[in-house]
Amino acid sequence: MSDHVTDRPTEPKRADQSLGELVKEMTSELGEIFRREVELAKVEAREEVRRSVMAAVAMAVGGVAALLFLILASFALAEVLDQGINRALSFAIVAVVWAIAAAVLVSIGRNRMRQVRALPETKRSLEEDKEWATNLRS
Repeated sequence: MSDHVTDRPTEPKRADQSLGELVKEMTSELGEIFRREVELAKVEAREEVRRSVMAAVAMAVGGVAALLFLILASFALAEVLDQGINRALSFAIVAVVWAIAAAVLVSIGRNRMRQVRALPETKRSLEEDKEWATNLRS
């Protein structure tokens, strides 16, 4: 009989190793898996943060430009409305239009925030590890 893995299920696959050595090896492998999971989470989190920061910067710059445009366009619209109706009423109409627009946009933003997923690859990998560990115990 040789020292390699046999096809007979009743013989140990690593007869040359003690139970303590096998437990030590398993503990070492579990530690390595844990370290890799932590590293995956760090890499994934860094990438998500980087993309989020870039998106936030673009949105902030665009938001400032849009705000300036909206202020000027609102004054222009109020002045146009002032040609036919009371000045205060024309500004009030523009304000109500903006209030409606703000409510709709906030609602859309809230719905989109609910769709944000946190660390999807890490979550999937941890679920696989949990399944593997459960199978290992049985």
